[in-house]
Amino acid sequence: MEQVHILGIVPRITLAFVLLALLADATAETVKLQGVIKSRNGETMTLKTSDSANLIVVLNDDTKVGQVQGVLKARRKQMSMAALVPGLAVTVEGTYDEKNQLLAKSVSFKGDDLKDAEKIQAGLHENTQELEKQKAELQAQNEALQQQQKQVAEHEQKIAANKAAVDAAVARFGQLDDYYIFDEVTVYFGNGKTKVDPKYVSQLLALTEKARTINGYMIEVKGFASSAGSATLNQKLSEDRAANVTQILTQQGKVPLTRMLAPGAMGESEQVGNDKTAEGQAENRRVVVRVLQNKAIAGI
Repeated sequence: MEQVHILGIVPRITLAFVLLALLADATAETVKLQGVIKSRNGETMTLKTSDSANLIVVLNDDTKVGQVQGVLKARRKQMSMAALVPGLAVTVEGTYDEKNQLLAKSVSFKGDDLKDAEKIQAGLHENTQELEKQKAELQAQNEALQQQQKQVAEHEQKIAANKAAVDAAVARFGQLDDYYIFDEVTVYFGNGKTKVDPKYVSQLLALTEKARTINGYMIEVKGFASSAGSATLNQKLSEDRAANVTQILTQQGKVPLTRMLAPGAMGESEQVGNDKTAEGQAENRRVVVRVLQNKAIAGI
């Protein structure tokens, strides 16, 4: 009798659970609303509706996605969730959870609305690409501008250094007012050349011989360049030309270093010829060597 009583209770418990489940389904009211997809992130999408600017819609594997078709919109074509793109106007059916998120049972949309949304997405993608392209071009222009500014600054530093060197040489040679000029030789150079033409060697050696006959003599060497080309290069050319002439005077002419004034690199200063002509440029590519005697030693 006891076993029969227990078996009679089980059906009653099962029936109670079924009734509770049906009651829960009845209380979870299904809603249907329309809106536009603002954003999509995996299994959730944000919807803008007439009542909410940011309604969270939750999607799952059971959510049915379809495109309504026909004049009366009675036919429905099953679609992938990939069709749920931002900008698409949709109708969502589902129930709210405890977080007030809409659990979507179905999502539907019109074919024309999908086309419009895809066009919007395509346009946004193109605009993004164009903006990225413009950003890259602007960055490249900024980098090029910074490089140009760096080069300009370096060029200005070189010009300032050249000017300082020339000013120092001018100041030094400007202090030679107390000297007489007994003789001089001018050595000319080809364009961009610093090597002394052998034809000038005999003239330089003759000058050293004459210098030895002068009591307390000094030899001054000043190098020059034409203004063709960069000022930095021309400054270096004038320096090398003066150094090469000085080397001939000291090594072949046996002039003691104590009798040599420091060679002067004058760069483009003191142009004697018209640099707009080939002849004038040739006159400016020169080294001037002078034999000097102090006026006090000369007894004047």
